[in-house]
Amino acid sequence: MNNDARRAAVAALIRLSESPGYLDRADAGRALASFAEMPEAKGPLLGLVLDADNTFVTRETAEALLRRHDSAGLAVVAAALADADQNQDDWIHTAVDDVFTAYDTERDAALRECQALEEDADERTRRGAKRLIRALSTILGPARND
Repeated sequence: MNNDARRAAVAALIRLSESPGYLDRADAGRALASFAEMPEAKGPLLGLVLDADNTFVTRETAEALLRRHDSAGLAVVAAALADADQNQDDWIHTAVDDVFTAYDTERDAALRECQALEEDADERTRRGAKRLIRALSTILGPARND
């Protein structure tokens, strides 16, 4: 697929993310997570994880980003954790538990990605990465170094 088509898809999903309907925003968050590596998607994704009106949107978007198992998804979740209120924080942590409870290898890979994010240029991402590391460290016992 070419970049123009990807940009058009992201633009459509950004419009959907601005819907007054929480189901529309949740759908936009899940789909937009597929484009988390695109700079124009980061701000809207952050807004969806920090949805002020419905924590279903928070959880669904955070989970989709975490299921990417890459630094692009983890960076958005980390940045959101830095600014999350208590309710959003709880649902982000629920998403972390849901995604990383099954396999310690996936959790360990996420920990390594988050450790790299502690060096990110964005201060909010660095702060959130520390919080995400703490959350990941409580899942499945101690991290393995293999």
